[in-house]
Amino acid sequence: MKRHASSPTPLRAPLAALPLLVLAALAAAQEPPQPVPLPEVRHEGTMSLEAALWARRSIRDLKPDALPLAAAAQLLWAAQGKNRPDGHRTAPSAGATYPLEVYLVTGSVDGLPPGVYRYRSATHDLVLAQSGDKRAELTAAPGRPPGWAANAPLLVVFAAVPDRVSRRFGARAERFLAMDVGHAAQNVYLQAAALGLGTTFMGLVNDSAMTRVLRADERPMGVMPVGTPR
Repeated sequence: MKRHASSPTPLRAPLAALPLLVLAALAAAQEPPQPVPLPEVRHEGTMSLEAALWARRSIRDLKPDALPLAAAAQLLWAAQGKNRPDGHRTAPSAGATYPLEVYLVTGSVDGLPPGVYRYRSATHDLVLAQSGDKRAELTAAPGRPPGWAANAPLLVVFAAVPDRVSRRFGARAERFLAMDVGHAAQNVYLQAAALGLGTTFMGLVNDSAMTRVLRADERPMGVMPVGTPR
């Protein structure tokens, strides 16, 4: 008797395709996130440097109101943006080693979902590192409840890659790391003042939460919550 090949049952076909669907899902998950372009920065403003120095304050009483993406872009550029075609930046760095990496943590920024974004100075754009509102998690010191910084519309986070400096300066690397952070933080202070915004530098943050966001070779250095002063 001649046998006819049996056709696949309705259940067997979906099961056969399941490995392909899993592979496709894994491939999609491994694809790097698309960069988020930032608005062009302004190189001239309405406030003089002297006026910005006069207006600079450490301000913690901030409104939770959303900030425009253009303001976030200006702050990031002030921190570590490129200001010359050869890649040199707005803040000086020991031996031009540029150990700093800057992240934008958003909670209420127009046109940008809450998340943690890495700032890329060379291309003046953002790359998503983690999605979701991480403001309270990152700024609450261990054993303490979230404070005022959790309500700031955005955080500018400074991280450092010590190896970039230690390869050149050895034991003096720690000194230069502190200098680089100070230079960049003062730029953010002055840019915030020029935009009519308030900020302060926080060194007491949740280091363990920071390490879950940063890359393995990066060390948390501090956070600057930014918002409109009350």
